[in-house]
Amino acid sequence: MAPRLSVVVPVYNVERYLAACLDSIADQTFADLECVMVDDGSTDTSATVAEGYAARDPRFRLVRQENQGLGAARNTGVRHLAPGTEYLAFVDSDDVVPPDAYRLMVDTLDATGSDFATGNVLRLRTAGLEPSHVHLRPFAETRLRTHVSELPSLVTDRTAWNKVYRRSFYDAAGLDYPEGMLYEDAPVSVPHHFLAKSVDVLSEPIYHWRIREDGDRSITQRRTDPRGLADRVRSIELVRGWLLDRPEPVFREHLRAYDHNTLVEEIPMFFWTVPDGDHDYRYAYHRHVTRLVSAIGDDRIEALPRFLRLKYRLTVAGRVHTLANVQRLHRRVRNTRKALRRK
Repeated sequence: MAPRLSVVVPVYNVERYLAACLDSIADQTFADLECVMVDDGSTDTSATVAEGYAARDPRFRLVRQENQGLGAARNTGVRHLAPGTEYLAFVDSDDVVPPDAYRLMVDTLDATGSDFATGNVLRLRTAGLEPSHVHLRPFAETRLRTHVSELPSLVTDRTAWNKVYRRSFYDAAGLDYPEGMLYEDAPVSVPHHFLAKSVDVLSEPIYHWRIREDGDRSITQRRTDPRGLADRVRSIELVRGWLLDRPEPVFREHLRAYDHNTLVEEIPMFFWTVPDGDHDYRYAYHRHVTRLVSAIGDDRIEALPRFLRLKYRLTVAGRVHTLANVQRLHRRVRNTRKALRRK
């Protein structure tokens, strides 16, 4: 009989972290699972570590491919699932899954019939665990059988690995992870929220997301990398393109909600990096953000608060140096306010 849950783990040059990741999956209190490890052309000992788990535990299988990136590795893993599994999850190979995570999520889905469950996240540092600030709002409380139209903050729930999908829903959605780019989660995770009939949101932390330290940062932790900025904008554009292609009228409202979040939360995260970026980064910022803002429309910019409007106008006008100075001032004011609150 097929296991009830399939877990896909892309593996690429994570020899320092892989054993902790795979141990956390092997030690789940929900044991009726398979783990499909996809070695994405590792050049360190990661594949050897994965082979050891496959040799010791029949629930673990190793698939190999030449290096194609995280999105391609996830897609390969899905193609190699055992037929007939009921649920699907993804884990990044430098992270850790708490012992009861999958039992909690599968039990919840069994009870509600929702299309997927999504749970809270903690950041994993060498010194211990701390809240993931990007997950705070949508996971402030448990809400079963809900939807992004009822809980708008779920539009920020973009990560692939804090979820358990009903596999029939995942397959019917027909969404593959984009290949050859960073920030590949959102073009799958966000459409899934809009497509779902209902979603279970769990305030319980079900995933430990590692912050790589001591000079071993992942590429998405490099805040002023031009490629990262370009791919993050591209990720937003892929979600917008998917929403624009949907013929149902409700998706026009979903697009408006998504664009609003992009303007007030997503792009403003770039503002903070502009003062620290070099010439290449600022050029990439102006080019890609201007393209995105133009697609969303000037009318949406004019409806924003005055300070945000100023930053967008400076961006579109190519006055990125002035924007950097404005943002430095904003940073000083913010830090001063934080210091006063601590007194």
